Amino acid sequence: MEEIKVFCPATIANLSCGFDVLGVALDAVGDEMIVRKTDKKGIRITKILGQELPLETDKNVAGVAALALLEKSGATSGFEIEIHKKIKPGSGIGSSAASSAGAVWGINTLLGNPFSPPELVEFAMQGEKLASGVAHADNVAPALLGGFVLVRGYEPLDIVPLPSPEELHATVIHPQIEIKTSDSRKILKTKLSLQVGIRQWGNLAGLVAGLFKNDYELIGRSLEDHVVEPIRSILIPGFDAIKSQSLQTGALGCGISGSGPSIFALSRGEATATQVAKAMKKVYETLDVAFDVHVSPVNTQGVKTLR
Repeated sequence: MEEIKVFCPATIANLSCGFDVLGVALDAVGDEMIVRKTDKKGIRITKILGQELPLETDKNVAGVAALALLEKSGATSGFEIEIHKKIKPGSGIGSSAASSAGAVWGINTLLGNPFSPPELVEFAMQGEKLASGVAHADNVAPALLGGFVLVRGYEPLDIVPLPSPEELHATVIHPQIEIKTSDSRKILKTKLSLQVGIRQWGNLAGLVAGLFKNDYELIGRSLEDHVVEPIRSILIPGFDAIKSQSLQTGALGCGISGSGPSIFALSRGEATATQVAKAMKKVYETLDVAFDVHVSPVNTQGVKTLR
């Protein structure tokens, strides 16, 4: 195989109670990428459609992630990458993760899969480091592995795939404003009270248990964030109204997707998720902010081949 075209899924990170340790892949929205072998060594990004992003390899997250893999592989061939960018940077649904994951997955496939999925996550994290200043895995891990993923630890990297209840659907509203992950991290508190920590740990454990037990009510009760949401939500227009209307419409839970500005809701069934989307639209139609809305089942495969 000399060329491959892949779908690179959008992701929701944090999932309210799992800051930097939880993420889930979406199936209805993502980037597309073409990766091909070349005789010329190194990584070249030849085309980017959809967004204004740097073509320079060392300034592009896909290029940096691909270089990390190539340096470890010892491959003699080089690779060209075309990126069809359908996830806007700064959207909060894993734009940089999709590019990073797609690049390493595509190159690994063309090389005959010398690296395991956890090794690919480590390479893709280098793209995240370029984007946000922190090599976090809560977006790239689900983008590569699919489904819900827990990042149990970073030293060493310990990734735990979690079950994905079949009826779970996500609704995501993306206000057309940009909040850079690096900026949104700067406003977070670096110290927590023991009381707040206990509430957060309980919700994280409850969410993981709910996924294993297929217990939708437990999942909903656990989608609470006492650490990040109270601070970051002030940056997002209409957040409180979106959350209130989503829950009233039947969503299990609602919170900030990644670092924002996107807001996610999880629902049991596509019908409820679609009604939540309508409720979200009504809120934003009263605001002077453009937006996109996505309704998606969970992507349990991660990056996948289109051709």
